[in-house]
Amino acid sequence: MRHNFGIATYAVQECLVVYANRPHTSGPRPALEDVHPNSLKAKTANHLMIRNFPPPAVVKWKSRDGTPLEAEVDIGEIFKDELVVHETSREEMSEYTPMVNPDIIMEINDRTINVYMKAFISLKAPRVEGNPHSDYRQDLVLAWSRTY
Repeated sequence: MRHNFGIATYAVQECLVVYANRPHTSGPRPALEDVHPNSLKAKTANHLMIRNFPPPAVVKWKSRDGTPLEAEVDIGEIFKDELVVHETSREEMSEYTPMVNPDIIMEINDRTINVYMKAFISLKAPRVEGNPHSDYRQDLVLAWSRTY
């Protein structure tokens, strides 16, 4: 199995995440409430095709007030069952959902780290009547959270 990975940062002065030997960096970022309300929901991963699961992500950041923080986040432990996390009922789900690598999004928001999964799930019927292009869901689902 493989997955994709990306970060979203809010209310931080700076941030560095190293995951699967790749650094993800961010400079000063405003609070989530100060940017577009769908900013986090629209986030996608930019590090693709990572084999499940490399060593824990190392996160170093400065919170909104300038406090330096550091954490290790074990993505493999969070998703140890290797199942796709989603909010679609079996009754709604099409049996023809393609095997697409899910996105794992790590949000660093001031002193809190949230880890989400976003996966493409085909539906049996469109969500919007008359719109054949609404026959899927790709929800951002919270899988883990910790405040430091």
